[in-house]
Amino acid sequence: MGAALAATVLLAPQAAAYGVGGGDGGAGSVSAFDLGRDHDLPGGIRTLGLTGQGNGEAVLGRQRTEPFRLLGVTWDDPRAEVPGPIEVRTRDLVTGLWSDWTELDRHPAGLDGERSAGRGSTEPLWVGPSDGVEARIGGARGESGRGDGVDGTAAAPLPAGLRVNLIDPRSASGETAAGRAGTRAGSDPDGSPRTEDAGTKAGDGANGAPAAEDSPTVPPSRPGPSSTAARPRVVTRAEWGADESEVTEPAIYLPAGRIKAAFVHHTDSRPYECSQSASIIQGILDYHVRVEGWRDIGYNFLVDKCGTIYEGRKGGIDQPVHGAHTYGWNAQTTGIAVIGDFSAEGAPQAALASVARIIAYKLGQYRVDPAGRTTLTSGANQTVGTRKYVEGDPYTFDAISGHRDGFSTACPGDGLYGQLNTIRGYAAPGRIRGNGPGAGVGNGIGTAIGSAMASGIGSGIGSPSESGPASFGGRYEAVLPRF
Repeated sequence: MGAALAATVLLAPQAAAYGVGGGDGGAGSVSAFDLGRDHDLPGGIRTLGLTGQGNGEAVLGRQRTEPFRLLGVTWDDPRAEVPGPIEVRTRDLVTGLWSDWTELDRHPAGLDGERSAGRGSTEPLWVGPSDGVEARIGGARGESGRGDGVDGTAAAPLPAGLRVNLIDPRSASGETAAGRAGTRAGSDPDGSPRTEDAGTKAGDGANGAPAAEDSPTVPPSRPGPSSTAARPRVVTRAEWGADESEVTEPAIYLPAGRIKAAFVHHTDSRPYECSQSASIIQGILDYHVRVEGWRDIGYNFLVDKCGTIYEGRKGGIDQPVHGAHTYGWNAQTTGIAVIGDFSAEGAPQAALASVARIIAYKLGQYRVDPAGRTTLTSGANQTVGTRKYVEGDPYTFDAISGHRDGFSTACPGDGLYGQLNTIRGYAAPGRIRGNGPGAGVGNGIGTAIGSAMASGIGSGIGSPSESGPASFGGRYEAVLPRF
């Protein structure tokens, strides 16, 4: 009881920062209060080790933790396979109830080039204010399904260093950038901060060659090329609170200096309010850089469900910045992630309109028809469904494609993937009106977007403050914010 009381006292200030209590909250609660901090890092990142079960499985037992809002699972060797599903569940800080199990997708090795400080990893998952976690990994089994050696089959081995990483961006608690600097890519097993190997930059491959396919660090031109579509309002990194002390490497740009296609993604996220969008992006940045060891956040742009567009990877909104979002195709494309999980339902019309705006602007800089087709050269050997991609060979894609078109994943979810034709239509030439930041979406968008934007947009950081009428042609008319 003494230990539990001490832990409760430790939790109270963090819980108060979220405006909630720290009580157990009923049937979904645990009986013991175990902070279980294996390898704490300054600035709201904690890691907890999973325990191998000897049969190709590993678990992190249900336990209470200090508050966090985003998590992911990592392991030492980025090229090691993790057999079986990787699943997590969390305890809601407000209600005290435990969530259902959520399976996490894996990031492929080399998504941001060969990184000396990199780790194997899953996608990050935004869970909102939480104070408990449980994780399980089910090992691959023999044909009998037992995998316990009884029938002569053995479970596939698990990689070393399996950890659950808990992240609290702390944007509301006054944390300074100085308190977050100097910790990258998690901690070593003894609890000491992981450091970069002497003589090898984190951005270099094992042979010392520059990462990300020899991408240049100087933009092709300043400013970037003009576009056939208006540049929308974009919340800058400074506005959403990117900690630039984390991002110590220079920006890199597409090797050929031009964008040929855009890939649409969704982020793994439980329901959120648009006022939380900046914190979600801060958490993704923390995870990509300080846990996975990447040079920066992977996406070029992010869009929340209210339609606010956020600058992702640094290097210039008007530049062909090399991102880390679609394995094998990063060197010729830009990546836009819609914040949320759209596996079952589609994204709101406000989000679709803003995705169309930023894609029309970026593709318009290089005279690519958003409703057309384009040819991309594969940067990796991989199989996606029934389609095999061979490194160095050309393949045809829609200029606006989903993540699953270029990589074996469910992203951007069935709901959003089914809306790509809508995005292509919105972004088609002539449908993005105007010549400046106040341009709206033109013909064919429909009345639903007006009510969606009117009710949703404006709650996030950097939301537009002006609104005005926009004509959609024919009988459709609505009021859209001026971006």
